[in-house]
Amino acid sequence: MITQWAYILNFLTYLAVTLPLLAVGIFVFLVTTPYKEYDLIKQGADTSDPTKINAAKAAAHDLGGKILGLVIVLASAIYHSVNLVDLVVWGGIGIIFQVIVFYLFELLTPFRVLSEIPKGNVAVGIFSSRLSVAAGLLLAALISY
Repeated sequence: MITQWAYILNFLTYLAVTLPLLAVGIFVFLVTTPYKEYDLIKQGADTSDPTKINAAKAAAHDLGGKILGLVIVLASAIYHSVNLVDLVVWGGIGIIFQVIVFYLFELLTPFRVLSEIPKGNVAVGIFSSRLSVAAGLLLAALISY
């Protein structure tokens, strides 16, 4: 059992670094979009207005996909890191590139994600979330290379 303590300590150390990285990533996602995801989600629960309900769904899909994509990147960074600094560097790179992918998506599509989600376009929210997950998978694979 004594040998397990080193593994438990390692687990707790990586967890103590990864959770703040995830929180920073979520914060960056929230401040880099002009719409407020949490407000849209909350407003959708407090109304019978279909537009607000759909905006809440779109925002939830969009933010959920960004978080899932980032978690995939962080999981790969944890698995492949040689130390905590390595984890932080790759986690930071993952956050930055997830934001870049979102804005490339915004530039390359015939619609504006930044205006469609607050208008309640659930399809755009779902598409954006899937793109974030796909980007997370690609970034995770690149970390392992």
